[in-house]
Amino acid sequence: MNINISMVSQIPIYEQIETQLREKVLSGELKSGECLPSIRLMAKELRVGIITVKRAYEDLCAQGLLVSVPGKGVFVSDIDSDAVKEAHLAVIREQLMDIVSYASGVGITKQEIIRILEEE
Repeated sequence: MNINISMVSQIPIYEQIETQLREKVLSGELKSGECLPSIRLMAKELRVGIITVKRAYEDLCAQGLLVSVPGKGVFVSDIDSDAVKEAHLAVIREQLMDIVSYASGVGITKQEIIRILEEE
């Protein structure tokens, strides 16, 4: 599975894995019912700790994007279009929170951010 990890990023590795898997599920690259690599295999391929991959899988299971079947593996959930839209909105909300945090640190107001969004 093609997942890119940046060891120099400030984003935790489990979040990088989680974000990329979420994007693959929501874009349809990973199909409903498809089995993901085992936690051990994914950790080995990415050269990260097992606990790191386990955390990403557990978070995605909690979000309803993946389902863990004991003894069988982790699978992509059956997702309806409303759930996909909510997941996309959650990603956007998360990114906007990062933008607001960054902007407040450099003296940019919410109104300026809103103006930029309206222009786009």
